[in-house]
Amino acid sequence: MAVIKTNDAQTSLLARLMRAEAEGDGDLGMLMVGNVGVNRVRADCLDFTDVRTIEQMVFQRPGGFEATTQGYFFQRARDQDVRLARRVIQGERFHPATRSLWFFRPGGDCPAQWYGQWNTGRFKAHCFFSPTEEDCPQI
Repeated sequence: MAVIKTNDAQTSLLARLMRAEAEGDGDLGMLMVGNVGVNRVRADCLDFTDVRTIEQMVFQRPGGFEATTQGYFFQRARDQDVRLARRVIQGERFHPATRSLWFFRPGGDCPAQWYGQWNTGRFKAHCFFSPTEEDCPQI
């Protein structure tokens, strides 16, 4: 059962975001980016109190995703990317992005914190950061 409400257009939008942000990190990296997106829709905390849909999450400003400003993001979602997006919409979670609301690709080591949230780990090029359960119990 889906953990967030969505439709085909929003699922494709999430798939495009996952691909544009993390295709170089493979399917697992893309799934982790999807976790962050789904977590932002589920969260009713911190910078995400007004984010309730995939579209709001993808295009949130400030705090949105850099990939949405690049041409690659605007290509049609591939079937394989849509399948990955459906997996995270159905609630599959992948460490270190299980509860993460932020990720980024540093030039070197991952910092201990990002936006005041602790580093929960790195997968290939991306570092992931999660709020405490106290700060964001919904995710």
